[in-house]
Amino acid sequence: MERINPSTFASLQLDWPHWHFSDERGGLMARTLLFVDFAQAFGFMAQIAVAAEKRDHHPEWRNVYNRLEITLTTHDVQGLSQRDLDLAGVIDTAYIDRSQGAAA
Repeated sequence: MERINPSTFASLQLDWPHWHFSDERGGLMARTLLFVDFAQAFGFMAQIAVAAEKRDHHPEWRNVYNRLEITLTTHDVQGLSQRDLDLAGVIDTAYIDRSQGAAA
């Protein structure tokens, strides 16, 4: 597994518009998600926890009521890696699916 070069973060931002890229700690990506209430936020966290456990790659997160702040970075390479992008894709898909389900 290789660390993604922080000089490519500007181009990655185009493909990941909901995420913020930073060269802090060797590279990370972060996103804030909003839910209707705490129960929905916590349920989403449980869903992502199962997916993260299967991938043996775990997010850093902070939850306050309906707000979930997620940070992805790979400690093994001291920065951002493909594993982070893969988990971000899972998170984005789950969030879109949840949002569409709420609108129905």
